Amino acid sequence: MLVERREQVSPHNPYFAHARSCFWLAYRGTTPVGRISAQIDDLHEAQHRDAAGFFGLLEAEDEAETFHALLSTAETWLRDHGMLRIRGPFNLSINQECGLLVEGYDTPPMIMMGHARPYYADRILAEGYHGSKDLLAYRLATDFTPPALMRGAVKKAAGYVRIRSLRRSHMNEELRILKEIYEDAWSANWGFIPFTEEEFRHLGHSLRLLVEDECVQIAEVDGAPAGMIVAFPNLNEAIRDLNGRLLPFGWLKLLWRLKVQRPTTARVALMGIRKSYQRSALGTALAFMLIDAVRSYGVRRGVREVELSWILEDNLPMRNMLGLIGGVPYKRYRIYEKVLR
Repeated sequence: MLVERREQVSPHNPYFAHARSCFWLAYRGTTPVGRISAQIDDLHEAQHRDAAGFFGLLEAEDEAETFHALLSTAETWLRDHGMLRIRGPFNLSINQECGLLVEGYDTPPMIMMGHARPYYADRILAEGYHGSKDLLAYRLATDFTPPALMRGAVKKAAGYVRIRSLRRSHMNEELRILKEIYEDAWSANWGFIPFTEEEFRHLGHSLRLLVEDECVQIAEVDGAPAGMIVAFPNLNEAIRDLNGRLLPFGWLKLLWRLKVQRPTTARVALMGIRKSYQRSALGTALAFMLIDAVRSYGVRRGVREVELSWILEDNLPMRNMLGLIGGVPYKRYRIYEKVLR
C-alpha cells in the first residue's frame, strides 16, 4: 500500500534511529523508470563488524543502463561512507522485507514479502554481484493430518508445556516476552540484528491493528516462556484490487474483508524457540505445538493455507520439520553481495 511505503521512509520510522540512508529516483527524460535506496545500519555493524552497507527498495525497467545507474549510485554512496561491501535487497533491514524473488513468480506475494520480475536477477548479476544467501518461503495447507512423530512429541510434552494466546490487556509485558524469545532464538542466525525497543513497540502497534489474540501463541515450559509464533492475515489478499490506495473507500473495503469476508491465507512471520530447547525433542514438540495452535485457529477462521517465511536455506532442522507436516518450499528469495573497490 502507498500509505505503508510512506510510513516506511518517514523519519518517524524507528529504524532511522540507528541507520543512515539515501534514496534515489532514475528518470528517462521526465519519466521515472527506477528507484533504489542505500542504507548503513549501525546496529548491524556493531553486531557483525563487516563494514557492510545495504541496498533496497529496488524497482526498475528492464534496461541494463537503468540498473547500472541505480546500483552504481548506491555503491558510490556506501563507499564514500566507508563501507567495504554492499548487500541486498533489504527494505530496509533484515527485520523487514528482504531478498529478491528468484523462484515462485506464478503466485502473488504474502503480506510483508517482496515480489520482482524475473529479469531483476540477471540485471543484478551483470553488475558484478553474486548470491550470498537464499531464503525460502514454505506453503502449508491448514488441513494437514499431524504425523505420528508430531502426535508423540506433543503427548510427551503435554504435562508441562502450556500453549496460550496473546494477552492483549498485558500488551507491554507480552511484547517484552516476544522480543526476548526472538532475540534468544535468532541471535546466532545469519545476519541477525536485534530489534530496538521502539521498533518492537512499532510491531506491537501492527499486532493490535491486524491480528486477533489467537494469531500470537506463546509456549511456556513449567510456566516460563520458551517459544512463540506470530501469524498475520494475508493483507495482500484483501487489498489486491485497491491499487495501493485506501482513500476514499479503500479503508471500508479493507475492514469488511478482514472482519467479515476474511482472507483465506495467512503468513507466519515470526517464530522462535529458545536456544536451550533447540535441537532437542522438547524443542521439536514446542515448534509442533505452536504451529498446530495457529493452524487450528486458522481452520476455524476459514484460512486454507499458511506461508511460513522466511526460512534460511541451510536451516535444515526447521526445513525437515516443515517437510514432516506437508510444508513445501514454493518461493525462493536471494540476498546478493558485492565487494566495493
